[in-house]
Amino acid sequence: MQIIGIIGGAGFIGSHITKKFLAEGYTVKVSATDLSRQDKYEHLHRLVNAENLTVSQLDVANEASLKTFMQDCVLVIHCGTPFQLGVENPQKEVFEPTIRGTENFLNVVSQTTSVKKVVFVASVASYNTLFPMPISDRPANHIYSEADAPYLDAEAIPYCQAKYYADQAVRTFVATNPDVTFEVVSVFPTLVVGPALSDRADSTSVGLQHLFKNKLMPDAFIEMLFANDVEFAVVAVSDVAEAIFQAATTPGLHGKNYLLTGESWKVSDISSMLNKDTPAGTARTVYSNASATQELGMQFQSAQVPLHEYAGS
Repeated sequence: MQIIGIIGGAGFIGSHITKKFLAEGYTVKVSATDLSRQDKYEHLHRLVNAENLTVSQLDVANEASLKTFMQDCVLVIHCGTPFQLGVENPQKEVFEPTIRGTENFLNVVSQTTSVKKVVFVASVASYNTLFPMPISDRPANHIYSEADAPYLDAEAIPYCQAKYYADQAVRTFVATNPDVTFEVVSVFPTLVVGPALSDRADSTSVGLQHLFKNKLMPDAFIEMLFANDVEFAVVAVSDVAEAIFQAATTPGLHGKNYLLTGESWKVSDISSMLNKDTPAGTARTVYSNASATQELGMQFQSAQVPLHEYAGS
């Protein structure tokens, strides 16, 4: 069986990716920053075909550690950058691990002959660092797509800026290394929703769903989202995992970028659906999923499905 390496494969999105590849019969190697913290990854051992799973310690800032992890992997999925809002030291906690970690990864994978495909799980923030807010100079009805130039706002939170710069590093690598022996594909999920596979309390996506469902406003940022009834493009976590599987296993996609998104809803409507109530508004299309639909064969679920699944979990 082919060996798949998933960096960050025990997180909220990563766990669903791990589940998908195990279910499809692959041998899966998942990274852990600290093997002694079994609570971070023990849920993976309850998945179907978990006998084909190994968990290995990895320091993404250490190239020797990356080399050891990627040895014998045919595919590598990189989703190892957790979303962070408030940080005390953005340079140390966000920029260095996100940007330098991406650069280290690209350097090491270039030397790993077994790897034939790399999928970067980026973020919609790489395209619009103000997400979920619109870009001010775009028309109100503008539909964002892969054809848009990624937008950087100097006032954006450090996480979004770091994701922008990391994606730029990937794009530069693809453009300046035309003869690499492996394919590179990047995916850009919007707000990822749905149930978690673990009881971990460190997922921002799960945390936001909890806050939206219960109308909790613990800080000024969340209060602003409610006060302005901000609109979010959302995507089911199971759809993200499926799209990544398709991107990883479909040949001929080198250099491609895919927005992964479903409908856009206001916070009040997301809150209603999380409580299994009928939303007052209607969905809009703000971010396009046409490329993923056409080239990856995706059919994105209505937001009601994953939001109801979270509510029932």
